[in-house]
Amino acid sequence: MTPVLDDLDRALMRATQTGLPLVSEPFRALAEQLGTSEDDILARFRRWDDNGVLRRIAAVPNHYALGYVHNGMTVWNVADDRVDELGEKVAALGFVSHCYRRPRHLPDWPYNLFAMVHGRDRADTDAQVAAIAAVLGDACRARDVLWSTRILKKTGLRISE
Repeated sequence: MTPVLDDLDRALMRATQTGLPLVSEPFRALAEQLGTSEDDILARFRRWDDNGVLRRIAAVPNHYALGYVHNGMTVWNVADDRVDELGEKVAALGFVSHCYRRPRHLPDWPYNLFAMVHGRDRADTDAQVAAIAAVLGDACRARDVLWSTRILKKTGLRISE
């Protein structure tokens, strides 16, 4: 069933599609901006989350501005019967910003586990890659790191009227 969005839903989506207000009480600020209550705003976000309209609310830091200028997507060829279990362990590492499983594209791309690492220099990220390798142990058959060379604009879907 397709969720029904009213005019206030659409206004809230437009008001937040570039991010939440950077204030101590963002939901209250949105309520004031849109002429409704904070409880109404929160209820709408909960409804969107429950019916799959909202995927997530998360901070998207600029790693470079924070001094993390050596960033890489680590890719791993992990035994299929262990990739979920080991992926959870890798994702739990404090230095991994995101981790996910993807299908292989053989014969050219054997990797099925991806984990993003961020460091202030190459020594930082080399240590992080080694820590991931230790978690994966002999379940890992191959690996590589795709180093970031520039910041890509991170935006999701945008709606107009």
